[in-house]
Amino acid sequence: MIIADNETAIDYLYYETVAKTVVKLIRQKSKEPLTIGLHGDWGAGKSSTLLMIESAFKGQTDTLCVRFNGWLFEGYDDAKAVLIETIVAALLKERSGIAKVADKAWDVLKAVNWMKAARTAGSLAFTMATGIPGPDLIQGIGSIAGKVISDPKAYLTGDVFNKVMDGAAEHFKEAAPSETTPQRMHAFREDFEELLERAKVDRLIVLIDDLDRCLPQTAIATLEAIRLFLFVPNAAFVIAADEGMIEYAVRNHFPDLPAAAGPTSYARNYLEKLIQVPFRMPALGASETLVYLTLLLYLASGVSDSSVEFKSLLEVARKALQRPWLGTGFDRDKIKARLGSIPSDLDAALQLAAEITPILTEGAHIKRFVNTMALRVEIASERGFQDDIKQSVLAKLMLAERFAPELFNAIARDASADGSKTISILERKVTSKGGKDADDDPMADWPNIEWVKRWAAITPPLNGIDLRPYVFVSRDRRTSAGIGVAGGPVEAMIERLATSTLGVTQVTKAEVAAPTPEDANRVFQGLVTKIDQTEDLGKRPPAAEGLARLCGDRPELREPLVAFLGRLPVSKIGGWVVSGWGVAVEGPQAQEFAELVGEWATQTSNKPLSVVASLQLNPKSKRK
Repeated sequence: MIIADNETAIDYLYYETVAKTVVKLIRQKSKEPLTIGLHGDWGAGKSSTLLMIESAFKGQTDTLCVRFNGWLFEGYDDAKAVLIETIVAALLKERSGIAKVADKAWDVLKAVNWMKAARTAGSLAFTMATGIPGPDLIQGIGSIAGKVISDPKAYLTGDVFNKVMDGAAEHFKEAAPSETTPQRMHAFREDFEELLERAKVDRLIVLIDDLDRCLPQTAIATLEAIRLFLFVPNAAFVIAADEGMIEYAVRNHFPDLPAAAGPTSYARNYLEKLIQVPFRMPALGASETLVYLTLLLYLASGVSDSSVEFKSLLEVARKALQRPWLGTGFDRDKIKARLGSIPSDLDAALQLAAEITPILTEGAHIKRFVNTMALRVEIASERGFQDDIKQSVLAKLMLAERFAPELFNAIARDASADGSKTISILERKVTSKGGKDADDDPMADWPNIEWVKRWAAITPPLNGIDLRPYVFVSRDRRTSAGIGVAGGPVEAMIERLATSTLGVTQVTKAEVAAPTPEDANRVFQGLVTKIDQTEDLGKRPPAAEGLARLCGDRPELREPLVAFLGRLPVSKIGGWVVSGWGVAVEGPQAQEFAELVGEWATQTSNKPLSVVASLQLNPKSKRK
């Protein structure tokens, strides 16, 4: 059974405590403008926490909660205007019986039209972030006023309220051409404050979700709209977003900003000035991952989340998560004492979760992992070879696919009815019986060999197992349905470095230097995977340009780069592999790369490569 990958009212991870803390803060600061950030990676539980916050205010007539998802309006309208219109529409819906609310709402929406007109003017770049107009905007409002008055609908497009569209001309008549942008923004805030007062709303709470899924310009436009309300009493915004993606949007929107201002980046400063109170969703530790994974695996087996058994299991989980650092309270004895017995599906879920939790804790979208595994099992069932698939084996291979794509690719290449040579060598290595195979070890130079050894040590062992059915059902790994490389900024960096030479040149040195060593290694692995998946290695893959750029600016990745080049199939690669690496192979790796070029020059399975490598070693022969 596939588990819906969206917000849920079921608190799997005891994040109710975060929601309650946010609710308490909003109530304490009920009369003040407030912006709260819920930060965390994709799948960290931000949307579910927003749902809990909304539920806490249900039934309170003096409080209005508005949900806004900018991703839904991507590409359809100005995000600033849509956010304001959404808020006003919610006020009109909740206070439809109060005539004076509707009257003031029209005034606010006319201001929205004014914003749209300024935006439509093209060169009249309208920035609400500072409220400081450019000279062209001040003059432009006067010049377009006449056109708007003569034909409002030609300029004020995309409005949700036709009545306001028809009355927009009057608004522009009232607004003197000499009126500046700060004056209009001040008037907007006054109109909005009066609207809340007429609507008898003591606290407006706007819950903004999926901002990190929006394109940079949409994310920035939404944030700029929020800044309009920073001085409006009784208005609180809760913004759920991965701060890394928002920082990326800021850098993209303001490309000329310096990389940093003191100890923090300008992009980080922008975010911190906008968000007054940041909350970081707790990262999943081993205990949380074990509990969450067990619950999801049990649901995936077909049990209902409304069943007595699942609700009882959830009670055990919540009690264990009160003090997750103890690592106790969620074991078979506690579960059996609460449920009376352990169903077979739950027993299997507990066993599988215990096996893969130590590695899955290192960073994966757990719900997506479980869904992908369930989907692959279902594919095997539909094709009639479900008996050839064991969940524990599939889960272990999916860990390799997620965290060590070079390992998964090696297994996929040599999988046979008798097993995998790569697995055989690796499992002998971890059992201390592989010393004699050291010269024949294809993994000796792998950059993450220690992780691979830990992976090989978890159960079940895979030596001698026919892994071809598992490789077959994993073919979706080349599409968006696969696990792939980590999402968010890492994924974005991989795509920018893997598209074209032009795309690579647009990535600044500061952007390459910004990721943590762990994220930089993920970018490296993502580019390596793209090269491995290239059908024709006779031509230089686009990702090779990005790999050279990455390793040139990240010296710690130069050794893994040379190791990767050394394991490419000699018979299939073209002469591109010899040159074009620049500083990426300088320093301590210069001699290693020179030795590798020497090996290419003397090999006999690929004559064109041998010629190019020889010319690289002896440039004088080229002149002859």
